[in-house]
Amino acid sequence: MKAVPVQEAVGMVLCHDLTQIIPGQVKKPLFKKGHVVMPEDIPRLLDIGKEHLYVWEMREGILHENEAAIRMASAAAGHGLILTEPCEGKVNIVAAEDGLLKINKEVLFSINDQEQVMFATLHSNQLVKKNKVVAGTRSIPLVIDEKIVINVENMCREYYPLLQIKPLKTMRVGLVTTGSEVYHGRIKDKFGPVVAGKLVEWGSEVARQILVSDSIEMIVAAIKELIGEGVDMIMVTGGMSVDPDDVTPAGVVAAGGRIVSYGAPILPGAMFMMAYIDELPVMGLPGCVMYHRNSVFDLIAPRVLAGEKITRRDIAALGYGGLCSNCRECRFPDCSFGKGN
Repeated sequence: MKAVPVQEAVGMVLCHDLTQIIPGQVKKPLFKKGHVVMPEDIPRLLDIGKEHLYVWEMREGILHENEAAIRMASAAAGHGLILTEPCEGKVNIVAAEDGLLKINKEVLFSINDQEQVMFATLHSNQLVKKNKVVAGTRSIPLVIDEKIVINVENMCREYYPLLQIKPLKTMRVGLVTTGSEVYHGRIKDKFGPVVAGKLVEWGSEVARQILVSDSIEMIVAAIKELIGEGVDMIMVTGGMSVDPDDVTPAGVVAAGGRIVSYGAPILPGAMFMMAYIDELPVMGLPGCVMYHRNSVFDLIAPRVLAGEKITRRDIAALGYGGLCSNCRECRFPDCSFGKGN
């Protein structure tokens, strides 16, 4: 830090705020700490009586906080993300489109373990809307050794991207609704509209719904019929409890399904099933999906729609944060539900 005449301060960085005071009219910062002095600033500085300024002397290999933040954010941001202009040393990373936010947490932890830099993000694996701020970064000091920033850039590029938005695919979903009471028309199906409504929100559709009784043979026939029609995913609703007549998992297996997980450490959603028939995703949806505003369905389905293949580990990891608090005013996805993984 040094004091220099105002006329010689162009290109240098202010060390403190400079306040403009007009008695009885205004008192506000004219220039803030970290501001890079520009030629057009000189008359305004002289107008407030500043003939000398305390500035940081910029040297080769030393970066201003704004430049550091821009470089780190640029290295971190992958598909579907844009950057804001720096403000008080911080650059925000913003969703340029709707989609599934993905963050490489291990690299994020490693970056934040470095001195003098930081990244703050939302949780990974949540749906975000266009223009949502998903992360922010800055250097901690006003000026920073360029080597530190280069190290962050290298970490981001080695494991690129640190952050990205995965767009959701448009899928034609086959829906198999089980239950003798629905099949025989004793009650009206309420499961299908809930599933179809959420799929529409996510840019997909129920291509066809088939009602079946609690019969393994009927479930197998319905699944094979939907596969023959070329659906991209199958969801089987109901019949997921441990009652003897709930045979959905057995029906999926009989149709050629390989179960990844029957049961999930999520409430609501413990009786969820994830399976695949060859590469075709098949979900068994428990009754809670019909009754709860958000459930296991809202945590898993968007990831499948984003093209991810769900593993048992993926489901196991949801247990940490997998308890819905049933808030009076639901804030999902801006809450802890499903955010532990």
